Amino acid sequence: MQEAVQRSDFDKFVAPTYSPAQLIPQRGQGSLVWDQNGRRYVDLAGGVAVTGLGHAHPELVATLREQSESLWHVGNVFTNEPVLALAKQLTESTFADRAFFANSGAEANEAALKLARKVAHDTGDAQRGKTEIVAFQQSFHGRTLFTVSVGGQSKYSEPFGPLPPGIKHLPFNDTQAALDGITEQTCAVIVELVQGESGVRPASAEFVDALRVRCSAVNALLIFDEVQTGVGRTGELFAYLGYGIEPDILTTAKALGNGFPIGAMLTSQALAEHLTAGSHGSTFGGNPLAAAVADKVLEIVRRPETLAGVKERHAICMQRLNEINARTSVFADIRGRGLLIGAELGQQFKGRSGKLVEHAYAAGVFTLMAGPDVLRLAPSLVIPLDVLNEGMDAMERAVVQFAATPE
Repeated sequence: MQEAVQRSDFDKFVAPTYSPAQLIPQRGQGSLVWDQNGRRYVDLAGGVAVTGLGHAHPELVATLREQSESLWHVGNVFTNEPVLALAKQLTESTFADRAFFANSGAEANEAALKLARKVAHDTGDAQRGKTEIVAFQQSFHGRTLFTVSVGGQSKYSEPFGPLPPGIKHLPFNDTQAALDGITEQTCAVIVELVQGESGVRPASAEFVDALRVRCSAVNALLIFDEVQTGVGRTGELFAYLGYGIEPDILTTAKALGNGFPIGAMLTSQALAEHLTAGSHGSTFGGNPLAAAVADKVLEIVRRPETLAGVKERHAICMQRLNEINARTSVFADIRGRGLLIGAELGQQFKGRSGKLVEHAYAAGVFTLMAGPDVLRLAPSLVIPLDVLNEGMDAMERAVVQFAATPE
């Protein structure tokens, strides 16, 4: 019989790319999680905005079980029924005509960026110097060499140079800088509609509109990275729908599989035609298990009551956080869209979001950092209201304790 694993095994056997909490979650049901010691927590972290429908959702469990008893993997020398159903549902519910499937947000973004460069190559624009990719400071688009270079945080990219050339970073939410910086040499612009990893900073409507106008003027592709904001997280199926502005390419992952790894790039028929056979691919992308789960996730999230519920839960979170702040004065700003919420620490608490997360664990609730200065909440879209309020009660205890604890 194999010995029980413990937290110290991580330090012995796993590459130290993460510094996980000392507790090990063992079981989840809905928005509740139990650790190895049987302690119960309210999950307001959602696996970093992934488990949008909570843990062990009965419809997803049934779908995965049914598919696992049928067909696991055939490779892309064949297609399969679940991925065709998923592609149909994604394209029918968005601006897109075609979908490409991968295993993660980074891979979906890699595909989007490669497609932009491929379009420039095929049209002859690349030969005329139209190869520049514009991204934004403090953005995050993944961990591959290409996507980490496009991401606007040097701490993630500097150790891996030399980096791919032809990438420009502009200030986020600066409309004039975008209008000036997107030029005839720009082949694509990639932007998060809410910058997640750097502090939950929503893009303004004016900024997004300017990006669309300028990209159209210089014939650059506009890519919306909705890896974190997509699949209901903001209260719309995808965040772009709330802005009323369509991209040329959209990427999504995270909540699409509710924890089962899958990512997707969505685009138009005309652009997809540049991805000719063999030009790009993914061994596991769109495999039957992942596609079946994602198809069911999308069906559930598209239900009107699910999306309406996000808005209701957003209001509760904002009200409770503001009440907590009125009591403690810990936060300088509370912001976000739907159930992607950031609470920025005030000046005297700067740099201590990790400590606040630890206090939250002690109080019985899972939360997240969004950089050193921001607490992030990303709970399930369907978290029961009584569980949400229980979690916010625990959050209040954590903030009070944090405020009273010297650095």
